Amino acid sequence: MKTIETTAMVGDDRKLTVQLPPDVAPGPHQVVVVVDAPPSQRPKTWTMDDWPMHDAGLVDPNFTMRREDLYGDDGR
Repeated sequence: MKTIETTAMVGDDRKLTVQLPPDVAPGPHQVVVVVDAPPSQRPKTWTMDDWPMHDAGLVDPNFTMRREDLYGDDGR
């Protein structure tokens, strides 16, 4: 299997012509065409920098998240 990724211009007649590399043999082939939205219409990709930061801090500065602080004497 060979994957070829390229950008194509679709004309008013809605026809798409593809020039394949010489190592693709003539004959029947299974072809997959994916039509993605133009870059101007694609949804925004969110990154961590896009989300607001909230400093929640610790509820109690003396709370250390140690096992002894989280669980009772029976270990649960």
